[in-house]
Amino acid sequence: MQLTQEQLDIIQSAGNIKINAVAGSGKTTTIIEYAKSRPRHAKILYLAFNKSVRNDAIAKFENCGLTNVKVETAHSLAYKRIVFRDGYNVRNQGYRTHEIAELLQIAGSGEKHGKYIVANHINKFFSYFCNSDKMTMEELDYLDVVTDKKVRSFVKTYYNDIQKLAASLYQKMDAGEIDITHDFYLKKFQLEHPDLKFDYILFDEGQDASAAMLDIFLRQKAVKVIVGDTHQQIYSWRYAVNSLEKVDFKTFHLSTSFRFGPDIAHLASEVLKWKEYLGLYKPFSITGNGGQDKGSSVAVIARTNLGLLLNAIAYIEKNVDVRHIYFEGNINSYAYADDGTSLYDLLNFINNKRYLVKDHLIREMKNMAELEEYIEHTEDIQLATMLEIVREYGDDIPSIIRTLKDKHVDDTDKKKAAVIFSTVHRSKGMEYNKVILADDFVTEEKLTKMKKEEMNVSKLNEEINLLYVAITRTRDIIQIPESMIPSGFPSSQITVLKEEKPEITNKASFVNPAMTEGYKTATEKTYTFEEVRLKHKGAYMPWTEEQDNELTQLYCKGRKIKEMAIHFGRTEGAIRSRIKKLDLESIYGPGK
Repeated sequence: MQLTQEQLDIIQSAGNIKINAVAGSGKTTTIIEYAKSRPRHAKILYLAFNKSVRNDAIAKFENCGLTNVKVETAHSLAYKRIVFRDGYNVRNQGYRTHEIAELLQIAGSGEKHGKYIVANHINKFFSYFCNSDKMTMEELDYLDVVTDKKVRSFVKTYYNDIQKLAASLYQKMDAGEIDITHDFYLKKFQLEHPDLKFDYILFDEGQDASAAMLDIFLRQKAVKVIVGDTHQQIYSWRYAVNSLEKVDFKTFHLSTSFRFGPDIAHLASEVLKWKEYLGLYKPFSITGNGGQDKGSSVAVIARTNLGLLLNAIAYIEKNVDVRHIYFEGNINSYAYADDGTSLYDLLNFINNKRYLVKDHLIREMKNMAELEEYIEHTEDIQLATMLEIVREYGDDIPSIIRTLKDKHVDDTDKKKAAVIFSTVHRSKGMEYNKVILADDFVTEEKLTKMKKEEMNVSKLNEEINLLYVAITRTRDIIQIPESMIPSGFPSSQITVLKEEKPEITNKASFVNPAMTEGYKTATEKTYTFEEVRLKHKGAYMPWTEEQDNELTQLYCKGRKIKEMAIHFGRTEGAIRSRIKKLDLESIYGPGK
């Protein structure tokens, strides 16, 4: 392939450099060509953003015969050094709020559920420290990442306790008293100031770097290359930093996108100009030299889980004959928060069915006012969003999720999906032939209003970045709500969607009929109707709502199928059938 002059300038460069690359500008190709041009005996490390990118990069470098390039993620490097050496046990997920409260034996603070609010902030402070470049927690000010006035007031009151207990949590992991988290072993790796012993290190997705990994990177004696797109920084809420702005390396640009054409490039550029309202805009060139792909992939991209769910439901109601859809990150990730809290727990909480609530924290709340107060004191955005979803759909949630799951295909069958649904965070790194944007992104009008209200400028900057990332996922066509269009549009590749909220006339109308009819069950031996009734008194009798609730409660308590069959006077097959009909396994996990 013929390289651009910008790519050639990078490949022919020497010394430490940083590359600001627009979406779809061939940065992977450039990095491979850069690696090819280095001495064959040189030891090169490519740091990938995540595991899937790492696997993809390994294949690409191997196909080019670059056996001198080692591909790792920050965590895979740290895991090999820390976990293998020290024999730690690693948790797949971090600790939940109630677990922190129990592990550290936190006493009540006088506030309602104060120990859980404190535990929530301990968890965040711990994560903030682990992702930072600081050597001790005392060097950090946790208040720097707390924005809400009410939350700041609470944190100031209990700051010393929060800091002391966050340090205690770190010490317990360090001593091997409790299982460690992924954040912990990366931090410990950084604190040891490792010498990675490479001649060149290529740091990808530098706009969303862990400050801890950036510190390791900058301490190396190797020639350093940082690649990223400053306008694709969308993970600051995970304490990521834009390393492109943190280093004083010679700057190169990749300003031509081979993904989309001039219209999309123009739209993306105009959206970025909104940063002028924040005093953050720097002239930025994007040239669209793609848009020739006539593939068939269609994606709906939303800013939030709630916005995505609204659009998915509206789509299914309107397109009842569609058999296959796909959710980036899997459908289950939209029904559960990172800490395991589920939509079903919140629904059961609202419906006053506490015996069905599995989440310890939710179960501790006496009423909705206490839950809302907890959210206010912790800035728990995920929990707040899930609560919005439950309020919006109420008792229809189980049937909605079941219907979406029935149509959802696995990764291997993604190409069969008529449409792909994704939040903008999960669409990062993806591209589609046609993109339809939900109406929950920032608009120019909202931006100016929020700026006047003196909202956090860095958060507003990231909101613009989110819209930019969403727009630049398309290869050819984009449909965008009218409110998000800058002046001077539409144009040939852009379809403007008039403001019209999806109206769901009957939320239950698209429920799969199989969910409301009894499942046929197979038995090893066939019995007549009367034979079964004689042996099982409740057989073939309709299930009542009270019995369904009782069955769910027994299932959650771990009762065996045989025990439940005896309890209800029904066959074991009937119990299995009802469990399947109520979708208890996917909601509450495998039973006995």
